[in-house]
Amino acid sequence: MAVDLSIPVLVVDDYNTMIRIIRNLLKQLGFEHIDDASDGSVALAKMRERKYGLVISDWNMEPMTGYDLLQEVRADPDLSSIPFIMVTAESKTENVIAAKKAGVSNYIVKPFNAQTLKNKIDAVFPEEQTPAA
Repeated sequence: MAVDLSIPVLVVDDYNTMIRIIRNLLKQLGFEHIDDASDGSVALAKMRERKYGLVISDWNMEPMTGYDLLQEVRADPDLSSIPFIMVTAESKTENVIAAKKAGVSNYIVKPFNAQTLKNKIDAVFPEEQTPAA
């Protein structure tokens, strides 16, 4: 795993139970610094206050959806490079395509387990390239 486990992670979901589940999975994987936000607008405010190394956001939230948050993040030069994983209960092809076009780093369909989350996070953080001797 090429991921720095000390990076701050922001979990965005309007459902407290889902935040708790994702937080527990992240802790199982070794992440130490996990914040949460109840919707996209709260998340955006937090992201402008603290530098996060990863955002894991639900798609369906009110008043600001995860998709809207993704678009805002990608449009902001200070935030645009942050890895962003979208979590959703819907696996509609058009949603996946829309998220990809908006610049999502990866996509997880609920329900999922720690191994799935680890695989998706690993895919976002490629292995460090070691220079050839």
